[in-house]
Amino acid sequence: MIPLVIGQKYMTLSKQNNNTGPIAHQSLSVQLALTGHSFLITHTQTKEVLFFCETIFDQATTPEELLTHLTQKINDTSELKQNFDHVVLIHCNDMVTSVPKSLFDSQKAAEYLKFNSKILATDFIAFDQVHAQDIITVYAPYININNFFFDTYGEFSYYHATTKLLDTILNSPSEPEVAKIHVHVFKDSFTCIVSTNNKLQLCNTYSYKTSEDFIYYILFCYEQLGLKTETDTITLSGLIAKDDSLYALLYTYVRHINFEPNNKGVIIKDTPKHQQYIISNI
Repeated sequence: MIPLVIGQKYMTLSKQNNNTGPIAHQSLSVQLALTGHSFLITHTQTKEVLFFCETIFDQATTPEELLTHLTQKINDTSELKQNFDHVVLIHCNDMVTSVPKSLFDSQKAAEYLKFNSKILATDFIAFDQVHAQDIITVYAPYININNFFFDTYGEFSYYHATTKLLDTILNSPSEPEVAKIHVHVFKDSFTCIVSTNNKLQLCNTYSYKTSEDFIYYILFCYEQLGLKTETDTITLSGLIAKDDSLYALLYTYVRHINFEPNNKGVIIKDTPKHQQYIISNI
């Protein structure tokens, strides 16, 4: 039996494990943002979910406050104080851009970010390869969190959420000559990805505070790419549901809306399949 505790901003799901020694065949995936974090433990061979917890903050934190939250969470959670076969960390922030591989110069990585993100000269800049296409994701990870994870778990991999979204979406089936519009919603931002014939046309992250902000940026994307709200379908994932204000206002303007079926992601019990789209597809 899997115990489940659900609160307004906190959720935990786990299976009992009586093994107090090193844990074999288990992988830890962590998705973090200044607005919250999620931990997912899966069996590396069967992909069975062994543990999942999610915390969403009332207000956005700083990287230093986020580190304090993560440290306390790991110290207070026995399932997270294990030796894992693999540890993957996913950074979710708006300090990110996508660059064609043919134009990318690793020595000038910060140059790609400075026009659409507020970065400091001291910020560490990282980049990922999007395997679905010749695209490089350039971003500024939370380096204090990276250092903490290395000290806690040793060797680990880290990526930006945009990389994982692009890899998953651009590798999924699509209809010829039909625009594929995917919006992944975070607490105070969303990433919009548009492709045709699995060729990327748009990938951008927008911050929002109200439902009106949310719909404004989506309609802006439709207008800039010549998409039609009456016929072009939008697919949603992340923190959005049919009974919330974001969906209600979106449906006022866009007539065809689907939720990501997420058929390839691991199954997290009592959680809508589209909601944990990123972490379940790592």
